[in-house]
Amino acid sequence: MKALLVTPPLTQLNTPYPATCHLLGFLHSRNHNAEQMDLGIELIGRLFTGTMLKRIFEAASQHSRLSKANRIILQQADFYIRTIDPVMRFLGGKDATLAQRFCELTFWPESKRLPSDEDLEWGFGLIGNYDRATHLCTLFLKDLCDFINSTIDPHFELIRYAESLCLRLPEFRPLQNELQKPHTLIDTLMLDIFSQRMALCKPDLVGFSVPFPGNLYSALRCAQWIRQNFPQVKIVMGGGYVNTELRSLTDPALFDFIDYLVFDDGELPLLRIMDGGELIRTLYRDDAGAIIRVNFDSKENIPFAESGTPSYEGLLQNNYINMIELTNPMHALWSNGKWNKLMLAHGCYWGKCAFCDGALDYVKRFDQAPVELIVDRMEAVIAQTGQTGFHFVDEAAPPALLRKLAEEIIRRKLTVSYWTNVRFEKSYTPELCYLLAQSGCIAISGGLEVASPRILKMINKGITVESASESMRNFTEAGIMTHAYLMYGFPTETARETIDSLEVVRNLFANGWIQSAFWHRYAMTIHSPSGICPESVGAKHVDQPLAPFANNEIPFTTSQEIDLDFYGKGLNLATYNYMQGAGYDIPVKKWFNSK
Repeated sequence: MKALLVTPPLTQLNTPYPATCHLLGFLHSRNHNAEQMDLGIELIGRLFTGTMLKRIFEAASQHSRLSKANRIILQQADFYIRTIDPVMRFLGGKDATLAQRFCELTFWPESKRLPSDEDLEWGFGLIGNYDRATHLCTLFLKDLCDFINSTIDPHFELIRYAESLCLRLPEFRPLQNELQKPHTLIDTLMLDIFSQRMALCKPDLVGFSVPFPGNLYSALRCAQWIRQNFPQVKIVMGGGYVNTELRSLTDPALFDFIDYLVFDDGELPLLRIMDGGELIRTLYRDDAGAIIRVNFDSKENIPFAESGTPSYEGLLQNNYINMIELTNPMHALWSNGKWNKLMLAHGCYWGKCAFCDGALDYVKRFDQAPVELIVDRMEAVIAQTGQTGFHFVDEAAPPALLRKLAEEIIRRKLTVSYWTNVRFEKSYTPELCYLLAQSGCIAISGGLEVASPRILKMINKGITVESASESMRNFTEAGIMTHAYLMYGFPTETARETIDSLEVVRNLFANGWIQSAFWHRYAMTIHSPSGICPESVGAKHVDQPLAPFANNEIPFTTSQEIDLDFYGKGLNLATYNYMQGAGYDIPVKKWFNSK
């Protein structure tokens, strides 16, 4: 049985999303015939061309009512058409000389996104011309995306296509109705690319990895096309969205489009389907129309050490593009650079945080491989891609394993750069941070979450503000860029604790111990300890039955309610200024001065 593994539009555009690479490497290690495609980057490469933009502007010109912003873009259609191909060459790393021209504000037409000289100087300094040009080219693409969204296809977004359709989808019917509508121009372009690959590959099975809500619509559009044109081909769907949101699925209508839903690590479920063996952690619909769950609670898995080396075969010809949408330095790493994505270990070695999806396999099952094997995989991936930069996508990289990794990299005399996620714990001594930096660690991100001793204890983070601050300082003094994930709106958190958390963050920036930070609004999920037992964090579920389609976030009440929209705006405004080196002398209360 031959398989085609597909990442549907749209995920990151600068580097392949790792799911199909890991699955393909595993299937090849078991001598299975399989290929992969990143349909998202192929769609973007076909869409953002002068020829295609000409068609889009011609179609948009037929609209009788256009907003003022869209009329201005339409008037400048010639600029966009003649500029898009050079922009895509530059962002794809094929014409670096354009940086000098693209970094000038005067090159670009006026738009709502165009920053001021002061903003650009804050973000990139006076000589960061390449990154400055990348940022301005990214804003150029974002303006085009807004235009396409409002005139051609209301579901089109640059990163997560049709996410608004699927973000909270308790019932399948609204999405099903959308899938019965005529194809949009974007749909037609995507399906044309997909049909060409199907004709070349001739697979017996197509597997869609759906990591985010914004990948679901396009995956089902492709599955719908397969049903109509190749009804004998088996269709499998898995990935992060499936794992977190569709575990309690009861509506069988999804199986009008697909044959199987598979859960948790996909290697073994996919292998069983392809080999005709006993299914595991798989849902399908029987002839009577009932959903059948097969070995859904099985703990059987492929050991991490036996999961194979990720394969980038079939992706290297794609024109991945660098993007810098935000001047946040850590966010720029996410979208700028062709990073090889690997895992150091499966799952989280801590796995106790009250807000995290600790009931799911990808978090709770911690499984390591020998560090020599990990570095072997790094060398194999470098040989495939020609890229020496790695993003280790672990939930939290274990400090003991990072030490061994650094020692092995240095022993082999490899020149690499890497970044990963950690827990800010006391293990990160000055000596360990120095060792990591010497081996190529350039950045880390970690969850400080709530800089309140009471809330940190409640969420069972296992760190203190003091120990976290110490490890941040050690990372920074070793020359490693440090990013803090922060959270607001945790049950029972008071306005005072929220403001006090910002004071801690202000001090961290002022001392130079972090260079980047981002605030997330707490969401109670059904797979987290706080969602499973809300009373443990002083909350109570708002009673509602399980939805027939997607279930993830749980509405809740708490005795301490604050205006989260109001405080979120103040937290983000203050942190934006701190990242620019400004606002340290402003009392934190002033960021919330309307109340």
